[in-house]
Amino acid sequence: MSVDSFAALGVPGKLVQALRNSGIDAPFPIQTATLPDALAGRDVLGRGRTGSGKTVAFSLPTVVRLAESKAVRKPGAPRALILVPTRELAAQVNVTIAPLAKAMNMTTLVVVGGVKINPQINALRNGVDILVATPGRLEDLMKQRFAKLDQVEVTVLDEADHMADLGFLPIVKRLLDATPKNGQRLLFSATIDASVDVLVKRYLSSPVTHSVDSAESPVPEMTHHVMNVTSDHKPSVVKELVSGEGRTLAFTRTKYGAKKLARQLTAAGIPAVDLHGNLSQNARVRNLAAFSDGSVRVLVATDIAARGIHVDGVSLVVHVDPPAEHKAYLHRSGRTARAGAEGIVITVGTPDQRNDVRSLMKLAAISPTMHSVIPGDEVIRTLVGPAASFVKPTPVQIESADAPRRPITPRGGSRKTPARPKAQQGRRR
Repeated sequence: MSVDSFAALGVPGKLVQALRNSGIDAPFPIQTATLPDALAGRDVLGRGRTGSGKTVAFSLPTVVRLAESKAVRKPGAPRALILVPTRELAAQVNVTIAPLAKAMNMTTLVVVGGVKINPQINALRNGVDILVATPGRLEDLMKQRFAKLDQVEVTVLDEADHMADLGFLPIVKRLLDATPKNGQRLLFSATIDASVDVLVKRYLSSPVTHSVDSAESPVPEMTHHVMNVTSDHKPSVVKELVSGEGRTLAFTRTKYGAKKLARQLTAAGIPAVDLHGNLSQNARVRNLAAFSDGSVRVLVATDIAARGIHVDGVSLVVHVDPPAEHKAYLHRSGRTARAGAEGIVITVGTPDQRNDVRSLMKLAAISPTMHSVIPGDEVIRTLVGPAASFVKPTPVQIESADAPRRPITPRGGSRKTPARPKAQQGRRR
């Protein structure tokens, strides 16, 4: 038996088969490092950059522990809790852990904000084994007494550093305080900073630390480029950069910028969708699904997609707007070159951004290839490849100016009726 197999690491046969059914045959380094200790029931602190395989690393021991305990699930009381910073990451985690749980006759539930709460309440009442949740919505459910954490046997904190960046630490601490102290706790993070260290010291018991790599670790399969352009040429250069046949993720700094760019690209024959905080949860799920299944080739996003979004085959990441700090650059870039695949990262910078981009790369420990480009430069096509076929935009239905218009209805009332003749006004009671 190969030491590189999941079975050799102590994973039960049913789960090995479930992994194989999902296309996962051999463990990644973070899994090889952490699984023996996690499966043995020890608290584990794992550091690995996004895309390194952390989800499988904590999903397997979570399912195994619950299977071994054979405790009965109770209404409103999950047996395992996985806390994540964003709705998108919650969905991604559930995609990974749900087949493993099903293989062992267990159930999972995702609890996040931005969607109706009643279906979540009903699902909790029916009982659930593994709860994947964002901190805010879970605390709301607990305050309303629809959820309690006194039966939790395993607690997982995924992307702990990002939860700290988003200001969730006070809520996370309250949630952890509500879990049994003798439960197993697994904490995974791309970086271990002071805020994460506070959680480790307070909630993990004699943890085993495994650091495979961090967000700052270079990815050999990822190449970095900076394209210096004038402000006038930037829109055309950006359009050329995202026009290839591959799957491209383009980052903007603002929600408005993401929405505007997605519309401009679609109008130019490059199907694109946007992903940002102003969208409803249904719209976010729909747009991400369109990008994942290939219905569109370009996803224009804010930093909401910098973590927790795993889409196979993202060959190019374009920083249309350079991020404000280097950690965001590294996490954005981590959407490509995942699981050993190759990927290209391009940052578009205007003359007024040159010093900021230089500082950004220095802090990220990246030495990019520098280019000064104009629309049509050969280096663009060399990196992006041949342009994809033009896709005619779906026409927008605009009402004709000659079309009859419906009478205007006053706000809060019915249509205004013509004034009654004075001769009739006196008869009105």
